[in-house]
Amino acid sequence: MLIYKVIETSQVDDLSLEKILNTWTAQGWCFEGMHFAMREGNRRPGMAFITFSREENEPAVQSA
Repeated sequence: MLIYKVIETSQVDDLSLEKILNTWTAQGWCFEGMHFAMREGNRRPGMAFITFSREENEPAVQSA
């Protein structure tokens, strides 16, 4: 079963984003994408949403 993780951060500098990417990919998550939320009147993003996915085994179904 494919599961997803979304990381939300207001630290949008390169070092912070690299740390998030390296931390989660080292734990077996695959990077899917990054989206930015912009502040009005500012060219720098206010937030970033980073998505990851990974395949997990479905838990065994026990029959009664």
